[in-house]
Amino acid sequence: HPRLWGAFPRVLGHYVRDTNLLPLEEAIRKMTSLSARRYGLARRGEVHVGYHADLVLFDPARVIDAATFDKPQQPAHGIDAVWVNGVLAYENGQPTGARAGGFVARGERAPASADAAF
Repeated sequence: HPRLWGAFPRVLGHYVRDTNLLPLEEAIRKMTSLSARRYGLARRGEVHVGYHADLVLFDPARVIDAATFDKPQQPAHGIDAVWVNGVLAYENGQPTGARAGGFVARGERAPASADAAF
């Protein structure tokens, strides 16, 4: 399914940039800190000393999904680099071969709130 690799790039490229339905900062918050808090993922979703360095470097002017139903594992355009736990995992359209990720156990679920609505 195209959403396999294209869900977040689609939001950033189409809904944020092309249609202005969502501000960039709000989209990023929903994809990162709000999701991490909702699923109880400690020290993830924000950039702070002592947090896991899971980062994506992208160009807001170029980011868009490329996946299709026929080819769902197509890298998105405009994603320049990805770091997982501080280790470069993706660059120049290719995985680096680094395997810094691992199983992330869900912590105690954060309390539901109106702020957690997508």
